[in-house]
Amino acid sequence: MGSETFDITGKRIWVAGHRGMAGSAIVRRLQQENCEIITATRDEVDLRNQEQTIAWIKSNKPDVIFLAAAKVGGIWANDTYPADFLYENLMIEANVIHGAYLAKVEKLVFLGSSCIYPKMAPQPMSEDALLTGPLEPTNEWYAIAKIAGIKMCQAYRKQYGCNFISAMPTNLFGQGDNYDEKGSHVVAALLQKAHRAKQANDSSMELWGTGTPLREFLYADDLADGLVFLLKNYSDAPHVNIGSGKEHTIRELAETIKDVVGFKGDLTFDTSKPDGTPRKLMDNSRIESMGWKAQTALKDGLETAYQWYLENKA
Repeated sequence: MGSETFDITGKRIWVAGHRGMAGSAIVRRLQQENCEIITATRDEVDLRNQEQTIAWIKSNKPDVIFLAAAKVGGIWANDTYPADFLYENLMIEANVIHGAYLAKVEKLVFLGSSCIYPKMAPQPMSEDALLTGPLEPTNEWYAIAKIAGIKMCQAYRKQYGCNFISAMPTNLFGQGDNYDEKGSHVVAALLQKAHRAKQANDSSMELWGTGTPLREFLYADDLADGLVFLLKNYSDAPHVNIGSGKEHTIRELAETIKDVVGFKGDLTFDTSKPDGTPRKLMDNSRIESMGWKAQTALKDGLETAYQWYLENKA
């Protein structure tokens, strides 16, 4: 794979989407480096607006861009607002990537999502599984937008020689997670549920499905470390998976969360509700062969995430 040594000493690095879970983790990670971090709120620049975005990039002159800005949400949100998910994500990435090219930005790292892979992709999912089959219907709009972002990075690299790369994180959790009732992902939803059950002194906590599906979870600060690693060491057209490589059943996840939260009740399962995909694991051998591996154990990451929830949301 295309290895390179890219020195970020003294570089101006723009983290687009710095308020999100991934973006805020990237900012924390870059604070350990000798570089200048730049950020912009939506009031300063609306990334859905081409004119504003191009003008902002031109006047702020970043050397490097992490494109972590996106409209995100769970299954319900994706299914209910398909036009918003497709339009807003296409606009954000098109404007930032094209703006980076116009301003001759030295390097750009685009963040995708594991939902880009076909619903029935062989497990573990390797980067080559992209575009080999139909997507999961409930979030295909978001997936299509993210695939377009990968292809844009490849197209600008091919046509203009731009050093734009893409990385695909697996299911993320950590500080700054989304605890919105209808928009949260499984870790945040279960942390919140366990906390409320504990507060209410409930005897049990109900989960959807059978608890048997296997999922891979990556602590957001591990993702940020992997992204900085790729920024410094990788330059090629193919996107790169970033996962923990560890699988847990939903039941195991719930048991660990109960432990972290200190909820003493039982788990019950509503098996009339859907399980979703039985297994969703990424093949992380490409990044591991370059010398990077996730370091944070599930329980350790959950403890930090719960602490953040208590301080910011509970």
